[in-house]
Amino acid sequence: MAYTETTTTSYGSRVKSSCAGIGVGIVMFLAGTALLWWNEGRAVKTADMLEEAQEACVDMPKPDKIDRSLDGELVCASAMATTEDSLSDEQFNIGAKAIGLQRSVKYYQWVEHEKTETEDKLGGKEVKTTTYTYTKEWVSSPVESASFHDPAYQNKNMVLTTVDRYEKWAENVSFGAYKLNDGLIGMISSKELLAFALPTEVLKEMEKNTKAAYERFYGPIEKPEAPAAKPAATPAPAVAATPTADSTAAAQAADSTMTVSADTIPVYEESPYEFIHVAKGAIYYGRTPGSPEVGDVEVTFMEVVPAKVTIVAVADGDTFKPFKAKNKKTFQTLRMGKKSADEIFESENEANSMWTWILRFVGIFLVVMGLRGIFGIIETVLKVVPFVANIVGWGVNLVCTIIGVVWSLIVIAIAWIFYRPLLGITLLVIAGLLIWLFAFKGKDKLKALANKKNATA
Repeated sequence: MAYTETTTTSYGSRVKSSCAGIGVGIVMFLAGTALLWWNEGRAVKTADMLEEAQEACVDMPKPDKIDRSLDGELVCASAMATTEDSLSDEQFNIGAKAIGLQRSVKYYQWVEHEKTETEDKLGGKEVKTTTYTYTKEWVSSPVESASFHDPAYQNKNMVLTTVDRYEKWAENVSFGAYKLNDGLIGMISSKELLAFALPTEVLKEMEKNTKAAYERFYGPIEKPEAPAAKPAATPAPAVAATPTADSTAAAQAADSTMTVSADTIPVYEESPYEFIHVAKGAIYYGRTPGSPEVGDVEVTFMEVVPAKVTIVAVADGDTFKPFKAKNKKTFQTLRMGKKSADEIFESENEANSMWTWILRFVGIFLVVMGLRGIFGIIETVLKVVPFVANIVGWGVNLVCTIIGVVWSLIVIAIAWIFYRPLLGITLLVIAGLLIWLFAFKGKDKLKALANKKNATA
């Protein structure tokens, strides 16, 4: 059920807030302008660095043997990334020989959502109605329900346990006869569920603590009456240890102990415990994984396994280091699978272009919103007559948007002239020629057409 709150703000308070908004608007305007300028410089420097790196890059055909002739060269090479390091998660006392070990956790919680509607009243008052709704969701951290607006949902959340996220990487990862540096190791993404087994005494302790946490919140569990004896011919349903893709889909519909996560589908087999369920790569704290209750927790363990990768980095003895361009920007990368240098640099240039446009839009948005904050007081002052204020406000927003976009384009253009003078000046000359052609030549052509029409008449 939705819960609503209504608040009324006086005309004087709105004007004061709008005055304070001028300062915020100025900050946003300046921040957007600075972002636009910085972004163009970043884009140009990154593009120059990638161009320099691509020209300098050479293939390393056999990384299984150290080639001293390639020392100091930016190389592109493909090989298996492997390790003999053993990593462990000390909290759960599990581990494996792996490149990386990662622990993630999610909690089943009540989550508050809000939707606000505002209405202007004659005289300048504002009536704000906020509607709060609540849903149960899996989230990455516990939700503090004591601050919920609806009293009926306050203190409705609890967790059966709390577990921190965890990540650990191997220090020694081989790449043929070479070793990968930390930066390259952290780019390997060949994740799989980690198989593990917990001792019985550990599982019993976890069961005891989880049950105690459950009963503190929900109260003592009533034991159901003893069920009638089952016919001897009725076997217990079997659970496949390693389901196929088809059997997994069927199991999701039929087996309540199946839960779906973002990357994998842990299969929880029948557990001798009521509150602890273990699957390959996961531990579930709760009574039924397929039917979660508020407070349930799922911990997932992943290992980064050996895989074939392609790197672009500078050969440095028996390892690698980042490439440093003339403009001081550095670069090294790792991609999964076998890739060519051309494919990698094409992808890097596409990523640079994508981020350039994303940051441009963010910068323009900040500039426009900053201007609206600065000039929004005009609309607020006229709120005594909402109809007039809405018309003026629409016009102010339109003008702020146009000025903000134009200002942003000017900043981008000047940044291009600053960072790439030749190209920027060339573009300005071309733009000037186009303006001259349309403004003057077009005017002369119109006069000629008018004269011709008069002569014909």
